Parts: sequence; C-alpha cells; structure tokens
Amino acid sequence: MIRRLSPVPRGLEPGHLGVFEVHEAEAEIEPDVRGWLAGFYAALSGDTMPTPGMPDPHFATRGGTLRERFPTGPLPFWLDQDDLDVYAGEFERTGMSAALNRYRNMDRDWEDLAPWDAAPISQPSVFVGGALDASTTWMTDAIDAYPVTLPGLVSSHLLDGCGHWIQQERAHEVNQILTGRLASLPA
Repeated sequence: MIRRLSPVPRGLEPGHLGVFEVHEAEAEIEPDVRGWLAGFYAALSGDTMPTPGMPDPHFATRGGTLRERFPTGPLPFWLDQDDLDVYAGEFERTGMSAALNRYRNMDRDWEDLAPWDAAPISQPSVFVGGALDASTTWMTDAIDAYPVTLPGLVSSHLLDGCGHWIQQERAHEVNQILTGRLASLPA
C-alpha cells in the first residue's frame, strides 16, 4: 500500500513518485536526459524552485509531463555544467530504469516493514531537512511526531531556504551538523 503524502490537486496527475511508478518516466526522460535532469534539479532546489503561484513540479497535468512544469533558467548554484555532464552521461549510458526502480519498489517497503508499523526508532538519530523541501512541508505531522516516533532524536535541523538537495545546497552546514554529532560521541 502506498500512503499518499498529500492529495493530488484537481486536474493534475501524481508527481514524480507517481510517474516513476509507471514506465512512462523513461519515455519522458531518456530523449533528453541532460535537459530533464537540469530541470528536475532546479525544480527541487531552494534557489531555483518555482515561486508560489507557478506550476508545482511535483504534479503533471493530465496527459502532460513533469518537464512541462520545471522552471527554466539557470542551474542551481551547487550544480555546474561539468557535474551535470557527468550525471547525464552516466544515465545516458545506463538508462533510467535502474534508478527509477527504487521508487517502483515502494509498495514492497510497506509490506516488508509492516511488522514495525508505528514502532518508534529509539537509536540516537539526527534529522536534517530543507525547509522548502516537499518532503518536509508535506510531512509536517510526521516531523511534529518525532518526540514519539524518534525518542532517540538528538537534534533536528530544518535549513531555511533549502530545498530537496540538502547535502548539495548546504554542504558546509550538513557536514558541521554530522561531524558535530560524531565529535560528541565517546571515543
């Protein structure tokens, strides 16, 4: 069973997770991997994501594509042309199916993890998320429940102005948070 993160707005189709679950994604992405990746990275990056009132890149219009909803313009500050060339080149070489199959396997996760449904994670943990990332904005109830669901939570960090790609968008801050936590552990 897939648990919807938020209702799909009227007239739209499920976004990247929904598209990735059906085999239409390769048809959209593979004719222009580099262009699609540039748009996808920009759509979910805090510095280049669409502003309020612009089309939401998480949803496609009926019969449309996600690409149609991606912002056009510069790459995110953390992504240069050389890195984009490497990412695109590897996906052009291998195709997209293997990468997308992770999303297509989500039902199995719910089935395999069913015995632990609602079980708290008691191990010491650190949460870092982007304040502008749909994963955090759509799941605010889950984050609010951390005292119950993550009783071992040592620290929680929502990075202002940051989108989905937190390690790239805020590499220094993420490294400080993680190395700070590691430094606090007994030797």
